[in-house]
Amino acid sequence: MHSLGSLLSVLLWKLKGIEVETGKEKFDMKGSIIYGTFIISFMLGFSYVSKMGGILLIILSAFLFLIFLKLEEREENPMLNIGLFKNNRAFSFSNIATFIHYSASYSAGFLLSLYLQFIKGLDARTAGLILMARPVMMAIFSPFTGRASDKIEPRILASSGMGLTAFCFFLFIFLREGTSIYFVLFNLLLHGIGFALFASPNTNAVMSSVEKKNYGIASATLATMRLTGQMFSMGIATLVISAIAGREKITSATLHLLMKSIKISMGISTVLCTAGIFASLARGNIRE
Repeated sequence: MHSLGSLLSVLLWKLKGIEVETGKEKFDMKGSIIYGTFIISFMLGFSYVSKMGGILLIILSAFLFLIFLKLEEREENPMLNIGLFKNNRAFSFSNIATFIHYSASYSAGFLLSLYLQFIKGLDARTAGLILMARPVMMAIFSPFTGRASDKIEPRILASSGMGLTAFCFFLFIFLREGTSIYFVLFNLLLHGIGFALFASPNTNAVMSSVEKKNYGIASATLATMRLTGQMFSMGIATLVISAIAGREKITSATLHLLMKSIKISMGISTVLCTAGIFASLARGNIRE
């Protein structure tokens, strides 16, 4: 307990000289309520995207989002500073690239898990170990790409990562029942490197494009784009599987439908990442 108190004392002493910008800004209650309702509607809508209720919720969330944007434009102390998107090219395109990247990438783990277990016949433990290849490579390379983005323009590194990710998804389109596990593993390793090349430099670009007083908004916006992209990604995968396999259970007789669903989903991810390359490049240089 004494050690903890000493540690806190040292931390407080270190933080003593840090200046924090404060103000008596009014909390944007209306914007927060509408935004929260939008997120909940969007999440529930994509959870039930194959049903009419889910589609109606997605439509509702679109209307709520438009109302939210209009409200924030007129708000004196907005929850989301729309001006950052309108007047800051690097900020807006970096966030768009984030949304696209996670929309394309997030469902890959889910789809490949189905492929490895149902198509290749692996147990859940072995499939999980193979899928660990991507996050392991991300953990190894992310610190290096983050530091590199302090010297090399983030748009170059992030766009390269998006391109490598698109290439990996393109290769996954050719998955078959007889595809070697080593091919899947190698492609996952490449995907992990591509993810690391994109994520850290892109975060650097977002945070470097705003003033210190907007760090909180920038970080929150980036997190929202990331999570919304993840939901959108799972929604696409769910929609594709529902459209092709319907409500059929996964059996030996329906494995070809699952395989087709996986290939189409990987094709969509390839297209998204290809579009993401242009969004990433469009942000321009962070450092003049």
